[in-house]
Amino acid sequence: MNDERRERAKRVTRGVVAVLMTSVGILHFTRAAWFAQIVPPFFPAPIWLVWISGVFEILGGLGVLIPRTRALAGWGLVLLYLAVFPANIYMAIEPVAIDGVVPDRWLVWARLPLQPVFMWVAWWCTRPPRAT
Repeated sequence: MNDERRERAKRVTRGVVAVLMTSVGILHFTRAAWFAQIVPPFFPAPIWLVWISGVFEILGGLGVLIPRTRALAGWGLVLLYLAVFPANIYMAIEPVAIDGVVPDRWLVWARLPLQPVFMWVAWWCTRPPRAT
């Protein structure tokens, strides 16, 4: 892939990451009780953890759009994906209803190996262009 196409792909990917992360971050406030259900019980103050992760999702989502904060936002999202991974595991182990419906077990399990992919995407799309 040539440099121009790579940078175009990064711009598009940053836009997708920004929309998805900002949207999910907002959901952490509008649907906080649902997200609190997937916080493993050994973590304290689930609602606070949901709100804190929501703030960082919004900051990361918006931060990838701003050149000055892009690299920091990328690393922040990598760390956030790592931090919320226990909740994803807990959701796979303990069925949690979304609007009264428990997702198919294969779907929540299939999501787990995607977490490293999300981490890589956040890292990749926020790297500066290659020096020529």
